[in-house]
Amino acid sequence: MEHILPYLLSTFIGIGLAAASGFRVFLPLFAVSLSSYLGWIPMSDNFEWLSGLPTLITTGVATVIEILAYYIPVVDNFLDTLSIPLATIAGSILFASQFMELGTFPQWALALIAGGGTAATIASGFAGTRAASTATTAGIGNNVVATTETAGAGLMSVLSIFLPVIAFILAIVLIIAVLFFGRKLWRKMKTQNSGIF
Repeated sequence: MEHILPYLLSTFIGIGLAAASGFRVFLPLFAVSLSSYLGWIPMSDNFEWLSGLPTLITTGVATVIEILAYYIPVVDNFLDTLSIPLATIAGSILFASQFMELGTFPQWALALIAGGGTAATIASGFAGTRAASTATTAGIGNNVVATTETAGAGLMSVLSIFLPVIAFILAIVLIIAVLFFGRKLWRKMKTQNSGIF
């Protein structure tokens, strides 16, 4: 059990951070960069760049720009088209950064499946929410969605670093909710489209 515990903890942190990157791409990267720069979380040699000052400054600036950009009409919908692939990449990197002793192939295979998959699922769910908000409120409700996403990214990042088990549980709940409501929305849209033709 003692041999499995570090891997479990790394999984909990990795999934939590991947979920956070499903909300916002750069905020979790900034959180990890800051935490590793301050020595709160260890980084393997392969991910030493995450704890460097250039990465901390770059991700900090990118975080502020990303957060503000989501409050600009039209730009927010454009960012949603980029957010899913970028979140997948960020989620994969953040997940992989937590596994120091795995070989390269299992590390990145797990990162793409678990980290990238988690981030992509949550990013897709919120892209759908924003599209629904734009259609039903003419974009007025998008600021609420943007604020919720930023808060979600911040909360999940902090929980992943300090309370990883809770972050992991929340991530699983979010994935189930996105899949459940996404399926319902898909059926509803399919029914409406079939009624038109």
